[in-house]
Amino acid sequence: MRFHLGFLFLALSIPGSAALAADEPPRRKSGLWRIEQTISGKPSPMGVIETCIDEKTDDLMRERASEHEQKCEKAGFTREGDAFRVHSVCKLEHSVATMDGKFTGSFDSAYRSEMHISYAPPMHGVGSADMVMDAKWLGPCKPGQKAGDIVMPGFSGKLGGGQMNMQDLMKMRDAMKKRGAPAE
Repeated sequence: MRFHLGFLFLALSIPGSAALAADEPPRRKSGLWRIEQTISGKPSPMGVIETCIDEKTDDLMRERASEHEQKCEKAGFTREGDAFRVHSVCKLEHSVATMDGKFTGSFDSAYRSEMHISYAPPMHGVGSADMVMDAKWLGPCKPGQKAGDIVMPGFSGKLGGGQMNMQDLMKMRDAMKKRGAPAE
């Protein structure tokens, strides 16, 4: 199943996204986070992700999520007791994507998100998908890692060994946009 990367990026960045509403979620603790995802009951094709974050990279994610939200008619993030709910309706390619989700847990040790995304009309043959994401703080970033580093199995980025840097990736994406190439 092909899953739209821009929408996945938005989903991944929501824990750090302040732009969604007054009910701002707490910031994630700086350090190394492990993120496991399933999409419609199957492991994500990206595999388990480890990402080294700090306040600056969380702010970058907030900024990028805010830019993506400009494509959305609706984007809301509300607190319900110990949980946070998200709802968005966004234009992606030739479809309208509607996402409803819930985040639970602690953003300084572990959190879980459960999201349902539907596409009208279906996008790349997908009418809807359910995504579950479990994130766990592992401790300080590994020696040699810098904030923004992401490690994904099977990815052979310019840093090699399945590692790339989020800030470098954003610069490449911005350069592609300036040249008129599709960035998502």
